[in-house]
Amino acid sequence: MTNIQFIKSVVNTADKNIEATLQLLAEDCTIPFISRYRKDRTGNLDEVQIEQIAKLSKQYDDIVKRKESVLNSIEEQGQLSVELKSKISNSFDLQEIEDLYLPYKKKKKTKADVARENGLEPLAKIIMSQNADDVEYIASKYLNTKVANEDDALQGARDIIAEWINENIYIRKNLRRMFQRSGIISTKVAKGKSEEEAAQKFSQYFDWAEPISKAPSHRLLAMLRAETEGFVKLSVEIDKEEALHFIEENVIKRNNDTTPHLELAIKDSYKRLLEPAISNETLQEAKTKADVKAISVFAENLRQLLLASPLGEKRILAIDPGFRTGCKVVCLDEKGDLLYNETIYPHAPQNETAMAMKKIKSMVNAYNVEAISIGNGTASRETEFFIKKIAFDKPVQVFVVSEAGASVYSVSKIAREEFSNYDVTVRGAVSIGRRLSDPLAELVKIDAKSIGVGQYQHDVDQTKLKEELDSTVVSCVNSVGINLNTASKSLLSYVSGIGEKMAENIVVFRSENGAFEDRNQLKKVPRLGDKAFQQAAAFIRIKDGKNPLDNSAVHPESYKTVEKMAKHLGVKVSELIGNKEKIALVQPEHYTTAEVGILGIKDILKELEKPGLDPRKATKVFEFDPNVKSIGNLRTGMILPGIVNNITAFGCFVDIGIKESGLVHISQIKEGFVSDVNEVVKMHQHVQVKVLEVDEARKRIQLTMIV
Repeated sequence: MTNIQFIKSVVNTADKNIEATLQLLAEDCTIPFISRYRKDRTGNLDEVQIEQIAKLSKQYDDIVKRKESVLNSIEEQGQLSVELKSKISNSFDLQEIEDLYLPYKKKKKTKADVARENGLEPLAKIIMSQNADDVEYIASKYLNTKVANEDDALQGARDIIAEWINENIYIRKNLRRMFQRSGIISTKVAKGKSEEEAAQKFSQYFDWAEPISKAPSHRLLAMLRAETEGFVKLSVEIDKEEALHFIEENVIKRNNDTTPHLELAIKDSYKRLLEPAISNETLQEAKTKADVKAISVFAENLRQLLLASPLGEKRILAIDPGFRTGCKVVCLDEKGDLLYNETIYPHAPQNETAMAMKKIKSMVNAYNVEAISIGNGTASRETEFFIKKIAFDKPVQVFVVSEAGASVYSVSKIAREEFSNYDVTVRGAVSIGRRLSDPLAELVKIDAKSIGVGQYQHDVDQTKLKEELDSTVVSCVNSVGINLNTASKSLLSYVSGIGEKMAENIVVFRSENGAFEDRNQLKKVPRLGDKAFQQAAAFIRIKDGKNPLDNSAVHPESYKTVEKMAKHLGVKVSELIGNKEKIALVQPEHYTTAEVGILGIKDILKELEKPGLDPRKATKVFEFDPNVKSIGNLRTGMILPGIVNNITAFGCFVDIGIKESGLVHISQIKEGFVSDVNEVVKMHQHVQVKVLEVDEARKRIQLTMIV
């Protein structure tokens, strides 16, 4: 099987599209660049398909490397037959390859190895052939200094047979299917653990059982966490009698003196070798699938969070609320730079409300503030009510924003570099303000795992999680584009073809030489060569630059094409941009080139209609119910406005304006069956919910969207 055939078994597209994609990836082209600017070569494959091809290509290479390693190992042992080599070479199933390798795998000395050393393998072969009648008499011929009697000889022979059964590929494959289809995952509370306070969050799993094939990803991960923390013991089992019967059918061919020994060997093989190994394999496979689901949910939540509505370049007053330590207040200019910071104490125990109002009003006037951003943590609602009581001299929009990850940012290296002369409270407040102005630009500075969206992010495969989240950030940054003259090093590092070191070089070059006036200046940045420029140029924007196309998603390689269009229409390029009537006259087929085909030209025309259009929607002010200030104010049946602030496989969490978010179980999202929560709700979606149940002691709120 070739790599193209391997990929095509999963990705439904033409061979030539896969070949073109692999070629572009081999040329160090990035996925955002390929999906946007090489559509004609790939047959219009999107980012998801291209990333899938890249992953499958790596998977294929990994399988090929593993096969080479296995073949070399068996050959070094002098055991590689033509038939075995053919089986391994033709297989692209890693599990099958490992099964074929199992008899030759280096392992600790087994009972079977000891029996072989004692000269008992011929006896095992006689029993396995099932042609002998007087087995004990035959066994007496294999006694020696290490084998004292017939029972020892027969036991050693059975140890060897048990290992042969364990290494039988057909038996392993079928038992694996039985575990996958009918395996039951069960948990039992660990001795002495049920009384511990921390164990109560896992009390559901003190005595739990269900088919592993039907266990939802979140429940499986919860069980595994409970086991890891020592509260339960977990097992995956199938009907033992059914398994033994299947093995016997495939091992015992006739009934004679060898049969009892084969039955004992089968029971031993299943209990000691097959069941533990395949049970563990089944659990690991289920865990892998659960990881994929959890990571997918996390990545989709992150995407929606990063692409949340930006307020735009406004002067913002940001507040990190607090009671005893006060509310940290910062004023930011249109670019997010810090102008002023102050601490006010409008709440208990100080209750300096009048003074705090006066200070806020003064700051709004002095710094021409257009919007106020309040973190949604402790004292958030109280601070929102306090702010809304102030009689400002002009309209000021008030927003409550998620402060998840702000504290992580405030102690990070990035924050220390940006605000070396300010403490963590100021940095946190700045982050709260900036994420209102541009969530994407601010959130890329924070480790995605610390943003707090998703489920069981600490329990899944951390390498795969990081890869998926990094890929999501890259996709979001490049789908929006960035302002080259204001973007931070963190934001620049996610631009196609740039990376961390080059981003740093761009920031240094910008500080030393002033604002970039056109995209070509990027080529003057140290270590930024032609390839990096090709990959990055179209994803950066230069406002009010020398070339109006520099503030669009048109790639510099197509500037001459646009100039040709403008010339044919008798207008300047600047006059063509945004001119729908003129653009409608362009015949795309007249402008195709070797690099840019008809799909690329159509994309250029769309971009010229609305150059630099931000795909994100504008943010809107949201009003929570003013009568609900804490969980104690909630009553069953209340209908409240809320904002979706997390999505999981089992439902979504809704912020209703208090510290605790409420859960809308998947069954309560809408009438009828819901297979995927993300198909119904999105992060930051404004919804109406009804209170179903309030458990004030455990701080749990059950909601429904079926109002």
